Amino acid sequence: MSPFQDPEILRSILESLPTGLCILDMQKKLVLWSAGAERITGYLRHEVLGHGCVGEPLLHCDQQDCEWCNEDCPLARAIKTAHPIEATALLRHRAGYEIPVRVCAVPVHNAHGSIIGAVETFAELHAATVEQREASLTVPGSVDELTGVASPALTRSYLRENLETLTEARVPCAVLCFRLEGLDHFRAACGPEAALALLRVVVHTLESSLWKTDFVGRWSDDQFLAILGSCREEALPWVGERIRRLLAGNGIEWWGEKRALPVSIGQATAQPGDTVESLMGRVQESLAAAAPERAQAAAAPQPNHSSGS
Repeated sequence: MSPFQDPEILRSILESLPTGLCILDMQKKLVLWSAGAERITGYLRHEVLGHGCVGEPLLHCDQQDCEWCNEDCPLARAIKTAHPIEATALLRHRAGYEIPVRVCAVPVHNAHGSIIGAVETFAELHAATVEQREASLTVPGSVDELTGVASPALTRSYLRENLETLTEARVPCAVLCFRLEGLDHFRAACGPEAALALLRVVVHTLESSLWKTDFVGRWSDDQFLAILGSCREEALPWVGERIRRLLAGNGIEWWGEKRALPVSIGQATAQPGDTVESLMGRVQESLAAAAPERAQAAAAPQPNHSSGS
């Protein structure tokens, strides 16, 4: 008998794949959780085996507050239709942020042809690795030491370069600004460590949800910018809405409780002749409209080069 017919060897191969892989029975209980699934989700196999995906944040959600626990989820559709199902969805990491993933769910049959469960694979979409980010931010002072993204100074410089490229080569550019509402109050109530943990969750979500060619940087204490190269005006609302849905699931576990803050999003498309100030003025107007109670903060702030956590 070939060694590859040994069930234990086959199981070992499946569990060692870098792509996330899990197997569920007809009750949607997890019976296999690969090393790739551990890496992508942060959940170890002994924490999830035997648990169900219904009502537990172990797998994916394709819309806000959905854990793929209804008949529309890829697993349920694969079992119901007896055909493979592919989809793009969100995966909730143990740390609280969500990651865009490409999913494939396939029904599993026994020797008699009856469906006995489903196998699902998932792989990250456009996730920027720590190594890639560090390699692109090598100039002293270019990294925000607290969150790991570009510093306010580098963010302003990069935005200025994109505006020059727009003027010279007509390459479109757009900006999304993300503000954590009530960060000062949250920091005072929960402490700076909790505020920093929440900021890092937001940053990870932003980096994971954008193309590798896009730019994420800190703009001020409670604001981050995403600078989208080659993004046209008609596509910007769609991108903003997609990221808003991702951020809606953000939060941290702090002293046994889920902690989160609402995130307002401002946006604007760069126009020929724009300066950093004129473009960010429109972004801040959009941001104020998204959070009317803070309309007085509409004026574009100067980047804080020594932002606190």
